[in-house]
Amino acid sequence: MNSASTATTHARTLDVPGARLYYEVRGSGPVVVLVGAPMDADAFAPAADLLSAGYTVLTTDPRGIRRSPVADRDRDSTPEMRADDLARLLMHLDADPAVVFGSSGGAVSALALVQAHPALVHTVIAHEPPLDELLDDREHLRVKTDEIIDAHLGGDVVGAWRKFLDLANIHLPEEVFQQMVGGERDEQTEADEYFQHAHMLRPTTRWCPDVAALRSASTRVVVGIGEESGGQLCDRTSRALAAQLGVEPTLFPGDHIGFAHDPAAFVTRLRAVLREG
Repeated sequence: MNSASTATTHARTLDVPGARLYYEVRGSGPVVVLVGAPMDADAFAPAADLLSAGYTVLTTDPRGIRRSPVADRDRDSTPEMRADDLARLLMHLDADPAVVFGSSGGAVSALALVQAHPALVHTVIAHEPPLDELLDDREHLRVKTDEIIDAHLGGDVVGAWRKFLDLANIHLPEEVFQQMVGGERDEQTEADEYFQHAHMLRPTTRWCPDVAALRSASTRVVVGIGEESGGQLCDRTSRALAAQLGVEPTLFPGDHIGFAHDPAAFVTRLRAVLREG
C-alpha cells in the first residue's frame, strides 16, 4: 500500500446551522466518512490517506473543535446536531449512500445519523461508542462524568484528565500522561479541551440509541472494538450495544484509537470489513 504522502487532500468548509464545518476530501470511489468527537480530521489523516486508494474519504473537524467554529460557544454539541452536520456534508457532496466509520464520540454521532437519515448510510461502523446509559452502573458513571466536567471548569485541567482516564479504565505510565497533558498548552488545544468537557462529554455519554430504529434500518450496523481495549469502559459499552442489536462485535487492531497508532494495520482490517458488507 502506498504511503499517504501521495494522497491529494482538498480542504473546504460548509456553513451549517450555528457552525462552519471544516472538512477534507481525498481519493475517488465510494464514499467513506471517518469521524471522531472530539478528535478532529488530523487524527484520521494517515488512515484517510491510505484508504483513499479506492475510496473517496471524507474527514471533518466536529462543530466547536479546531477549524469548525460555532456561533455560540456556550451551547452544547449534541449527537443529533453532529449527525445533522454529517448529513449536510453528505448531501452537499451529493454522495451515494456512504460508509460512516465513527470513533468514540464520533461513533455516537454516526449512530444518530443512521437513526435520522438511514438512507444516507449503507454501512455504519461504530467503533467504541461511549454509550454509558446502556450499562447497569450508569448512575455511577453519570456522577463520575460530572466530576470530570466540574474539575475542568474549576480550573483543574490535569485533574480532569486523570479522572477521565480513570473512568475510561485507561492506564498510562506517568511519563506518558505528562507528555499528553503536562506542560504548556497552546490556545487552540485549551479551547478544544474546554469545549469537549463543557459541551460535548455529557450530551454524548448520556445519549440513548434507539435500538429498534437501528435494528430495523436498511443500514448495516457494525460495532467495532479494539483488540487491546479489553476491560475499558468503551469495550463494555460497545459490547452492550452489540448485545442489544443482536450482532457480534468486530475486532480492530489496537485500542481505542488504533487507527492513529497503526494506520496501516487498521486500514487493512477496515477494508476487509467493508468487503464483507
